[in-house]
Amino acid sequence: MSTEFPRVKAIPDVLAPAKLGPLTLRNRTIKAATYENMARDGLVTPALIDFHVRHAKGGVAMTTVAYCAVTPDGRTDGEQIVWRKEALPGLQELTAAVHAEGAAISAQIGHSGPCNAPKLTGYPALGPSKMFNPMSRTMVKPATLTDIDRVVRAHGDAARMAVEAGFDAVEIHLGHNYLASSFLSPKLNKRKDQYGGSLENRARLALRIVSAVREAVGNEIAIVAKLNMDDGVPGGFWLDEAIVVAKWLDEAGTVDALEMTVGSSLENMMYLFKGEAPIHDFAMVMPQPMQTAIKLFGSHVVKSYPYKDGYMLDDAKQIQAAVDLPLILLGGITDRQIMDTAMAEGFQFVAMGRALLREPDLINRIAADRTTRSLCNHNNKCMVTTFTGSRCVLVPTGEHDAYPLDLPTARTKSSPTEATASPDPTLAIR
Repeated sequence: MSTEFPRVKAIPDVLAPAKLGPLTLRNRTIKAATYENMARDGLVTPALIDFHVRHAKGGVAMTTVAYCAVTPDGRTDGEQIVWRKEALPGLQELTAAVHAEGAAISAQIGHSGPCNAPKLTGYPALGPSKMFNPMSRTMVKPATLTDIDRVVRAHGDAARMAVEAGFDAVEIHLGHNYLASSFLSPKLNKRKDQYGGSLENRARLALRIVSAVREAVGNEIAIVAKLNMDDGVPGGFWLDEAIVVAKWLDEAGTVDALEMTVGSSLENMMYLFKGEAPIHDFAMVMPQPMQTAIKLFGSHVVKSYPYKDGYMLDDAKQIQAAVDLPLILLGGITDRQIMDTAMAEGFQFVAMGRALLREPDLINRIAADRTTRSLCNHNNKCMVTTFTGSRCVLVPTGEHDAYPLDLPTARTKSSPTEATASPDPTLAIR
């Protein structure tokens, strides 16, 4: 009599090739979308190309360009890339440079919604309902049905242009209380029409957006959705509803993978990052009287949360258990041990932000020595550098930069000394 033993599912090797939709990636590591602030007038610069080439050379399978707005009113910063024909030559140069290093490249696309800073972009902010943005200190106007249809179409158009530009994937931003995320939030969404009230209605915009992207590109490129699990705000979107929305995305067949995230750019930006809140550093790049106000009251407004490796793992496991879609684990990925833990827990990919800002070649170093650990200490001061070009403050200025930005002449209305608003730092570091 033979005895049958249960089959043990093989744990993927994080550094081995893997499929993501139609893509075959050289490993399972992704450079997370970290707002570079290296575009100028909505166009690619040599500094932006150099930034992503460094990460491609450093061993990641795919690097993510952030942030590429689908419309001019979908930006948070007046310099950000907007999908339009004038941007295509630079984007094609960028994708070709990354491909030359053997890596794939993704574009994070989305609409900032209530996180738009009108004083920087020149456009009013849109949201599900009328509200006040405490970060930009401006009112947000309710999106009309015409606005909603326009934004949905723009996501499809952006994805189509991403194919033309040579991108291998798009990451649709459905988090951080940007437009789609703000509609998901029961706290921010007070609408009485088909886009408000029930979760089905509040999720309608997000589901329409991803469907428009899939319809626009088919299976030509991979589609990732970045979805909030928890806004970190009382009364906001939370894990129980995120599980349902993730299931709907899975059933619709419109995305190839999910990357779960947390936090609100409007009300609790540090909830995403964990670790020290660099309040003094934020204050120093602000004009008066905001500088003094942040120094005096910042600790009451900007919270800090304990950091630990893999800090989104437990919540993301609940999403992972509910869907068949591949999941990308984000948050506190610093060494081979946490990568292997993610693989053992059923995640298919890991995304890294702060650790790669500190050491763009970290993946190559881990491949050479599995005991290698990131030098990042999570002081979060890199968040402040989104005003001048994202970098790790522990690395001497210029050490990573073949093409440093000429900031005094390149900065225009986005300069924090010329406006009371600022780029969204929650775009910056993952």
